[in-house]
Amino acid sequence: MNTKRKVVLVGAGFVGMSFAYSLLNQGGVDELVLIDVNKDKTIGEEMDLSHGLPYAPHKMDIKAGDYDECKDANIVVITAGLSQKPGQSRLELAVANAKIMKEITQNVMNNGFKGIFIVASNPVDLMTYVVAEVSGMPKSRVIGSGTVLDTARLRYLIAEYLQVSSKNVHAYILGEHGDSSLVPWEHCYVGCKKMIEIMKDNNHPMEDLKKIHDEVWKAAYEIIEKKKATYYGIGMALNRLVKAILNDENAILTVSTYQNNEYGQEGMYIGVPAILNKDGVKEILELKLNDEEQQKFNHSCEIMKENIEKEIKPILAE
Repeated sequence: MNTKRKVVLVGAGFVGMSFAYSLLNQGGVDELVLIDVNKDKTIGEEMDLSHGLPYAPHKMDIKAGDYDECKDANIVVITAGLSQKPGQSRLELAVANAKIMKEITQNVMNNGFKGIFIVASNPVDLMTYVVAEVSGMPKSRVIGSGTVLDTARLRYLIAEYLQVSSKNVHAYILGEHGDSSLVPWEHCYVGCKKMIEIMKDNNHPMEDLKKIHDEVWKAAYEIIEKKKATYYGIGMALNRLVKAILNDENAILTVSTYQNNEYGQEGMYIGVPAILNKDGVKEILELKLNDEEQQKFNHSCEIMKENIEKEIKPILAE
């Protein structure tokens, strides 16, 4: 593995470049390589980012490249693929983007990549499964962005509701990065106090919890309707994932990771809290879910399994 902290980004669209821009601003990476089917765009993005280096916190080598750059990369981040259109669900993107993921993964692996994949292309749980299957990498080294953005939205909305810092909100979204996600409210804390207790002690109506969760999963649709795409939030979230891995943090983040009988499920990627370090997913944290939450999680997993069987496996078999 390269002693340099090297990241290869495949996909120079809005999400990819929001991630790249956040890396430039925050630092922590020695080398960033941009790959995209539109070669001219990667050159333009390289130039534009590089012109900001005099004001960046750290030196960074930025360049437009190709898949041969993956050989000594620590992390390959994939954001390429078709974007979600207004009114379109993430799952409707599955077939077209699965073919793109398959080709990208083959190109990366054919060039001797031995690092960690981070996948952000939608529908992210299914696309992460594709990358894992095609690459043949250990499942712990193929990670989807999962519900890191959903969780950030949840923390932000809870903080706004209670008028506290979002950094002191500890809550998770589990399940699909999409409509079938769930919040295990019993495991939601503000500071060291349970959210449910805060609601009761301050006479807040409990139905507001559902309203907050509804706002989370509706957020993407609303943003897409108003500005055609979401990218700043996920760009920051990807930066957080990369830093957790490069800095060997053992950080707990709600990534899409492979289920091997955790939460009673197996055979698919889905969003759960997991410990991330230099080796990828060190461990999945199993929260104790109540019956209703477990049913919702199972439903989310079944959606993934059905789509894997109907949409993904035929593409992988081609």
